[in-house]
Amino acid sequence: MINGKKIRLRHAERADLPHFVRWLNTPETRQYLDAVYPFAMVEEEQWFENLLKDREHYLNFFVIESIETGEPVGNLGLHMVDQRNRWTELGIMIGDTANQNKGYGTDALRTLLRFAFETMNLNRVQLRVHDDNLRGIHVYERCGFVHEGTLRQNLWKNGRYHDTHIMAVLRSEWK
Repeated sequence: MINGKKIRLRHAERADLPHFVRWLNTPETRQYLDAVYPFAMVEEEQWFENLLKDREHYLNFFVIESIETGEPVGNLGLHMVDQRNRWTELGIMIGDTANQNKGYGTDALRTLLRFAFETMNLNRVQLRVHDDNLRGIHVYERCGFVHEGTLRQNLWKNGRYHDTHIMAVLRSEWK
């Protein structure tokens, strides 16, 4: 486990899958993800089996657990780890809206960045964020992410096109 101040990061277990499906099937949670359609448990089980087979991705995918309650509040992971060039892309989800605005996401990001830079020896962590995810953008900026570019009108959602922003933090900026 990797401990933060409010959260701990741990590897996903099969018992976490019902949480993931519930979160992904909540429109308020799913609205800022690339997931458009609701998920079935069988799809999540299949995803988990594939994750277990891909050791690199499994080792870099974590459940965000509240230290206070011991309950899962979300998940996050490092995708597309490029060891040669020392960069990765991250994704994060705080599951229940009741657990949003409690500092779990900020603490999870800071904890994961510490792991990425100090343990994995990465130089760059990047992410993609929808232009209407203002709360997410604020949290990313608070954790040191800088806006680097925009994929203009690349996302169709709620009857109109949206931009996707590329943000990143470098090791030298992180400290």
